[in-house]
Amino acid sequence: MNATSGVRPVGALLLCRADPAAVRPPAQLLREELLLAPAGSEWSVIVPEGKPWLHGGEPVDRVVTGWATALAVSAATWPVLALWWDEDRAGFTLANGFRRTVGYTWLAAGTPVGEDEAMRTFAARLALDPVLDVQDLEPLTEPDADADAHSRLIGLTAVLARVGLDLPVGLTPGESADRLRSVALAQGAEELEWSGWREAVRAELAAVEEGRLGPYLRGPRARLLGAAQLGAGLPLLAWGLARRSGGWAAAGALLVAHGGLGLAYDRIRGT
Repeated sequence: MNATSGVRPVGALLLCRADPAAVRPPAQLLREELLLAPAGSEWSVIVPEGKPWLHGGEPVDRVVTGWATALAVSAATWPVLALWWDEDRAGFTLANGFRRTVGYTWLAAGTPVGEDEAMRTFAARLALDPVLDVQDLEPLTEPDADADAHSRLIGLTAVLARVGLDLPVGLTPGESADRLRSVALAQGAEELEWSGWREAVRAELAAVEEGRLGPYLRGPRARLLGAAQLGAGLPLLAWGLARRSGGWAAAGALLVAHGGLGLAYDRIRGT
């Protein structure tokens, strides 16, 4: 808690189970001010600048859920975990491809308000140990007078350390967006800048061709994936614009860009 104002900070972190090289192209398509850094073996962390919720009046959980969903659907092969917190609550949302997102929430004092099944689904989707890791996650769903919402998130990241997550020193859930960005920049985090559609498309194609999705750039699977991304992105973009929701509009735009790019690439390379 902020000692001077008594107001709890608002912030978020996006944890991607992939190397920064794979995360960079789709993250740039969000067209937001983001910082990217490695966060352990096959993990990356994205630190948002925070304007969509600080100045747009949109809840932080809604913004980062939209981003996480778009990144996970675009990637298709690696999940995205959004950690978020505000004055009243804290929680997480896990996005993994086209699957329905799963999340959990705690009140500021640490009171669990999520469903136990959500935590078990979370563990299964991240391939955590069904016995040892789940046993350590269970206390996060139980009342604890000594644990507030921020310590719950820290406990969650401690469990994820067993599958390679290693957040840079100082990137602690519960800090303000400004504090997180300062710490990330001091440790050499990469600033993701929007360089225009042409450069973004080139970077995206290079990353996909070199990655596990390379064999699926052409043919029926590529067309199916592109059509699915367009089908999900267009209504999401329209919904976000109609409600002036920056997070969901960005998610929709990213999906439309990915789907259109995939279909166009398949058509061009197939001729």
